Amino acid sequence: MGAGKSTVAAILAERWHLTVRDTDADIVAAEGREISEIFVDDGEQHFRALERAAVAAALAEHDGVLALGGGAVLDPGTREALAGHPVAFLNVGLSDAVKRVGLGVGRPLLLGNVRSRVKALLDERLPVYQAVATVQVDTDGRTPEEVADDVAAAIETKELS
Repeated sequence: MGAGKSTVAAILAERWHLTVRDTDADIVAAEGREISEIFVDDGEQHFRALERAAVAAALAEHDGVLALGGGAVLDPGTREALAGHPVAFLNVGLSDAVKRVGLGVGRPLLLGNVRSRVKALLDERLPVYQAVATVQVDTDGRTPEEVADDVAAAIETKELS
């Protein structure tokens, strides 16, 4: 959350002359409502089922750069589907994450104390992100272009080896 996944994905897609797809945007388009509304109206479990389906569809249909929502890899089926694909984990620290997401407006998992919720999410998800990632890049204090440069270099190096 707040790592710059969508922004960096767009930069990489442009660099590599590919299309970009964002599974959160896919869900919003399919449902005709914002993710925060889905959470409020139907709950997190329903959203996660939609997310799992969106990732599976995107992996099957899309050959470009794919940006996943921050909770997508928490699903074991999604982690399995990502195996064999280059996966970049954009690591954002607590301070930068809080600055980037602001007061959490539109982010249902941040209701309440934003800083403590972000910390809890980062602590909970970090081991999963690291296990799934083939590339890890720190984002703190860096521009999206700098992050994209490091992601591209790491992925291109792995593909050449």
